[in-house]
Amino acid sequence: MNRLQLIQNLAAGTQWDVIIIGGGATGLGIAMDAATRGYKTLLVEQADYAKGTSSKATKLVHGGVRYMAQGDLGLVREACHERGLLLKNAPHLTKNETFVIPNYSWFNNVKYTIGLKFYDLLAGKLSLGASKYISKKKTIEALPSIRQEGLKGGVVYHDGQFDDSRLALNIAQTAIENGATVLNYMKVEGLLKDDKKKVNGIKVKDIETGNSYEAIGKIVINATGVYVDNILKMDKPEAPHLVRPSQGVHITLDRSFMGGENALMIPETDDGRVLFAVPWHNKLIVGTTDTLVDHAELEPRALETEIEFILSTAGKYLVKKPMRSDVLAVFAGLRPLAAPKAEGAKTKEISRSHKIIVSDSGMITITGGKWTTFRRMAQDTLDKAIEKNFLPAKKCVTEELHIHGYVPEPDRADPLHFYGADIAGVQKLINENPALQERLVPEYPYTKAMVVWAVRNEFARRVEDVVGRRFRLLFLDVHAALAAAPAVAEIIAEELKLDQAWVTQELQDFSTLAKTYTLV
Repeated sequence: MNRLQLIQNLAAGTQWDVIIIGGGATGLGIAMDAATRGYKTLLVEQADYAKGTSSKATKLVHGGVRYMAQGDLGLVREACHERGLLLKNAPHLTKNETFVIPNYSWFNNVKYTIGLKFYDLLAGKLSLGASKYISKKKTIEALPSIRQEGLKGGVVYHDGQFDDSRLALNIAQTAIENGATVLNYMKVEGLLKDDKKKVNGIKVKDIETGNSYEAIGKIVINATGVYVDNILKMDKPEAPHLVRPSQGVHITLDRSFMGGENALMIPETDDGRVLFAVPWHNKLIVGTTDTLVDHAELEPRALETEIEFILSTAGKYLVKKPMRSDVLAVFAGLRPLAAPKAEGAKTKEISRSHKIIVSDSGMITITGGKWTTFRRMAQDTLDKAIEKNFLPAKKCVTEELHIHGYVPEPDRADPLHFYGADIAGVQKLINENPALQERLVPEYPYTKAMVVWAVRNEFARRVEDVVGRRFRLLFLDVHAALAAAPAVAEIIAEELKLDQAWVTQELQDFSTLAKTYTLV
């Protein structure tokens, strides 16, 4: 898991079968699939793995109850199937979560009981458990913090929950273990074409060193999420816009706002959206929104209207109403939705199904989709390349593939269970140097050993890589993340042989970034 060794593969002028642009869920899934089929695979990402949308999900591996309401049954069936596979292949990062819908009308009790029975049916053999109607008393037992006035009962159903950026990292590691070269902080600056005007490679720049490289391959796959149009325009400047970003915002609250282990699902808010409140890493994640935005940003900011919507909606259902001062962190991600053909089209009406486009130049672009279906999106993309005779036919093997870190029965009582099989490696560092067991901040279980492990084994290069995505402190508690940052920067500098000027600049950069996760 050495970045310098992987860069040597790039510098050596390797002839690649598959070149992937984009290190989010979709691109990494394609890299894992391609490598395990035996293709010579290269993936490059301009920032860190899952830096954008793929670290900012609602933390659900789900079929999508709301997509069923829209009649997108094919997507729900596919997502339920993929949900079941993922819970089997990455149990250290996923779990079966119980969701409760509290109902304040008898009609809704009937509607959601029937609707969720249909949801169970679509999941088939990979169902996580049967949904059922529960009485008012049982609803209060399941959600002790729920508003009781007017409550008529509830419906219980099951979906999956996961740690998104940890899964992205483990998928990258799985791809590398199967022979892929997967590199973060490598920015694509142009496409290469042969004498027939077919795309056959990329020009990339190492963000850290400034060194440039060229890579030639049989196919180039554009899997850049909300940035797919940028790459399409490198190929054809007049290419039409495929994607319109839609912003989803979440806030993090203390667990005291909703006791117990169950999650809350509000299926229809005042403006017809869905709102979740989900226990995660001993905090409560509440969201999401669905707001069309004009352009993509690596660190989008939550709009005031979005914050107000989440706080006010949660306040209608929880006994303890959350206030702005209670928000420990706020994060915004951008979904790559198909650009609406009509002005004023509502984002919730745009299909979340993925689309694969083959350009005249032979470049393949994959867009749309959702985290839950990343594996199937990868399979479909490579099958399309085979269908077009860009690649020799090889069978997909990822349905039964255990993802890096796999342990069959993780100890969920251990706050570090998300490391899976790698927990032993982190502990070994502490055994060799007991000073590394010191916590970065007293109230959280994250240690100096975890920072060393992140740099040596998980490709972390910056403070935000560690506290944002290798462990999730930036998403859980911004003030704690800022308190941990100086120690993290010093350890990274020591591991990567960087000077004090780097530490000073890095802490300034992280402080600026942290403001986007804070309610001003």
